[in-house]
Amino acid sequence: MKYVSEKAEQRRKLSADGETMKDKTTFEENLKKLGEIAEVLEKGEIPLEKAVELYSKSVKIASLCRKQLDDAKIKITEDGGDILPKK
Repeated sequence: MKYVSEKAEQRRKLSADGETMKDKTTFEENLKKLGEIAEVLEKGEIPLEKAVELYSKSVKIASLCRKQLDDAKIKITEDGGDILPKK
């Protein structure tokens, strides 16, 4: 059974047209950025304004990571692969 959510499919189409994917960083690069931001925020040694700015940036990066994961899931599904092994 092939299941792809409408929202994920719309994002994939927009991404394929180059309309939404402005940042061409890899998933791994984005994950590393999130880790670095988390470390800075956890130390708590920065002004509130900078913390809010970093938090906002992390939300955007996390959204991009989710999109990259959705795109990978769509590709696997379209290629006929199974996300989970069959029993």
